[in-house]
Amino acid sequence: MPDDPLAWETRESGVAYSCPGFDIVTQTVRLPDGDETDFDYLSEPASVCILPFTADGTVVCIEEWRQAVERINRGLPVGTTEPDDDDLEAAARRELAEETGHVADTIEPLVTVEPANGLADSVMHFFVARGCEPAGEQRLDHDESIRVTPMAYAELLEAVREGEIRDGRTVLAVSHFELVGE
Repeated sequence: MPDDPLAWETRESGVAYSCPGFDIVTQTVRLPDGDETDFDYLSEPASVCILPFTADGTVVCIEEWRQAVERINRGLPVGTTEPDDDDLEAAARRELAEETGHVADTIEPLVTVEPANGLADSVMHFFVARGCEPAGEQRLDHDESIRVTPMAYAELLEAVREGEIRDGRTVLAVSHFELVGE
C-alpha cells in the first residue's frame, strides 16, 4: 500500500544493534506530512506457540524463568522459527518436543498475529496440538530453564481469566481458542 496517504516512506534503513534472537533496526522515514524522522523497531524471526492437549484434555504447560520481568512465567511452549523452516507445523512440532519432550498426534493452525506491530515486526503463529504424549527428554537451548507443568484446561482458563497468567502469548492462545469454540 505505498500509495496510501497514511504510508511512510523509508529513506534509509540499517541495523543499529544485533544479538542472538533479534536486531534493532533504525530507519529514517518520511511521514505523510513530508517531515522526516527516525524510527527504531525490533526485528525477529517468526515464532510458533502451541496449545498442546493430551488425550485426556490436560494442557502441557511450562514454567520458565523470564529475566526481563525477573520471575517464573507459566504458559505455553513457544519457539522461534529457523531460517530453513518452510513448514510452520513442523516448526511447532519441533518446539513442542524441544521444550516439553512431547509429541502430538495432530496439530492444526489456530491464528496468526502481529503481537506488537507498533514496535516490532514479530509474527506469531498459534497452533492447537492434540493427543500429546511424552516421547523423550527436553532438548533445551543453552539459555532456557523450563519445567513442564501439565494442568487441566479449566484451570488454565481460570488462571488466564483471573490475570494469574500474564504471558501475552498464552493469554492470546487461550482467548482465541475460546472465541472460535474449539
